[in-house]
Amino acid sequence: MRRLKTVLAGLAAVAVLAGCSVLPTTAATSDTTNPATTSTATSGVTAAEVLAANEDATTVNDDEWSLDDAVDITLTGSTATTDADGVGVEGNTVTITAAGVYRLSGALAGQVVVDAPEDALVVLVLDGAEIASDTTAAIAVLNADDVGIYLVDGTSNTLSDTSSYGEDSDVNAALFSEEDLTISGTGSLTVTGNGNDGITSEDDLVILSGTIAVTAVDDGLRGKDSLTVEDGTVTVDAGGDGLKSDNEDEDTRGYLDLSGGTITVTAGDDGLDAETDIVLTGSDVTVTTGAVDTDEATSKGVDAGAVFIIEDGSLTVTASVEAVEAATVVIAGGTVDLTASDDGINASTGTGESMQADAGASLEISGGTVTIDAEGDGLDSNGTLLISGGTTTVHGPTRGGNGAIDSNGGITITGGTLVAFDTGDMSEAPGTSSTQGWLIAPVSGSAGDTVTITDVSGTTVAQVTSAKAFGSVTYSSAEIANGESYQVAASAGSTTVTAGEGGMGGGPGGGGPGGNR
Repeated sequence: MRRLKTVLAGLAAVAVLAGCSVLPTTAATSDTTNPATTSTATSGVTAAEVLAANEDATTVNDDEWSLDDAVDITLTGSTATTDADGVGVEGNTVTITAAGVYRLSGALAGQVVVDAPEDALVVLVLDGAEIASDTTAAIAVLNADDVGIYLVDGTSNTLSDTSSYGEDSDVNAALFSEEDLTISGTGSLTVTGNGNDGITSEDDLVILSGTIAVTAVDDGLRGKDSLTVEDGTVTVDAGGDGLKSDNEDEDTRGYLDLSGGTITVTAGDDGLDAETDIVLTGSDVTVTTGAVDTDEATSKGVDAGAVFIIEDGSLTVTASVEAVEAATVVIAGGTVDLTASDDGINASTGTGESMQADAGASLEISGGTVTIDAEGDGLDSNGTLLISGGTTTVHGPTRGGNGAIDSNGGITITGGTLVAFDTGDMSEAPGTSSTQGWLIAPVSGSAGDTVTITDVSGTTVAQVTSAKAFGSVTYSSAEIANGESYQVAASAGSTTVTAGEGGMGGGPGGGGPGGNR
C-alpha cells in the first residue's frame, strides 16, 4: 500500500502567505494533515502550492559552467586517451576523480565512472560519444556533488549496458547516478537499458533540454527523490514504469514535475508513477501502457500517491486499465484525453476504503478540456467530486454496474460544461450543493449518434455526440435551469425530463457507491 503524503500544513502555510486559505470549503474529513484525505481540491489548490510543499530539485544550469573549460577525453574502442588531470584510464574504464568539464567523443566498449569529491561539480559533455558496457553501466556516477550531462548540438550519443545486474548491485542502469543528475544541450541521446533501468538518479533527475530516447527492460527514467522535465523531446519504451520517482521515506520527495517539452511513453506497467505528487504545468504527454487487467496487476497511465494536478499542457492516455489514479486529482487547464478499460479518473486514497464510505479523496475539474473513454467509471471519486469549470465529456461504460460519474462523498456542479454517456443503470445525480442546472435523460443510441437537447420554446440548448452506445445522458451547463422541462432526443427516441431530477441518490448531497474495484 502506498504511503500517503502529509503536506496540508505546508500548503496552508503557502496559502496564508498568499492571503488565502487552502482548507476545504465544501467537504471536510477528520484528517486535517493530509491533502490525500482532505478535500483540498475543492478549495482550488494550485500546482505552485503543491511544488512549494515539496523539496526543491537540484539542477545544474548551463550558466554554472563553461564549455570553453572542457578538457578532452577521446574514446578509442577498448580504451581512451586524455591529457586531463583528474582522469585515469585503466583498460576500458575511464575514471574521473576531480571537478571539471570533460568532453567525451568517440566510441568505448567499456565504462565511464565519476568518483569525485563530495563538493565537486562534474559536467560530461557528450560530443558524438558511444559507450557500451557488457558488464555494468555505461556511465556510473558514484560520488560528486552534482553532475551534468550536456549534449552537443548536432551530435548523436548512445549509451548501453549489460544484460543483467546482480540482485545486490547498487549500479543498475545504463546511465546511473548516486547524485543529482541534470541533462541539457540540444543534441540527442539514445539510452538502452538492457539489464534494468535506462536512466536512474538516486537523488534528483532533471531534464532541461535535448532529444532523449530511452529503451529499458524495467523503468525508463527514474529520479528517486524527484524527476523534472522542463523542455526537450523525451521518448521512453519501458518494460516497467515509464517515468518514475519512488522515494518512500520522505514526504517532500518522490514527485514528478513536468513543466515543458514533449514526452511520449510506452510502458509495460505505469506510464507516470510517483510516490507522492505528479504536477503537469506545460509538458505534452502521451502514454500507452500494457493495459494488463488482472487481480495481481493493473497498469495506469498516471499513478500518484498523493496529488495529481494539471494546469496547462496536455495528457493523452491511449491505453490503460485506469488512466489516472491519485488521492487528490485537480484539472485546472490544458487538454486531457483518457482511454481506460476500467476507470478513467479514480480519486482514491488507496487505503482500502469501502465501496460506499467517503474516504476523503477528491476530484475537481475547474478548467481545461477533458475527454474520457472508460469501460469502468468515467469520473470516480472515493470522496467528493466537484466540477466548477472547463468542458468535460465522458463516454462511459457500455456494461452494467458502472457509471459515467461516480462518487462516495457527493457530486457538486457549480460551473463548466458536462456531457456524460452511460448505460443508465448507475447514473449518479449531482447533490443539492450544486448551483448549476443539470439533467439526466434515459435515451438510447449507438456510437456516433447525436443527442439534441431543446428547451420548452423549441430552442436547441445543446447537441452532443457519443463515441459509444449509450442508454442515458447527463448534461450540465449554464444554459440548464433546474425545475425547467427539456426534450432530449436521440436516434432511438426522445423523452422530456425536468432538470434537477432523476438519477441515483447516495452520499452527502447525493451520490451512489464509488467504483473502487
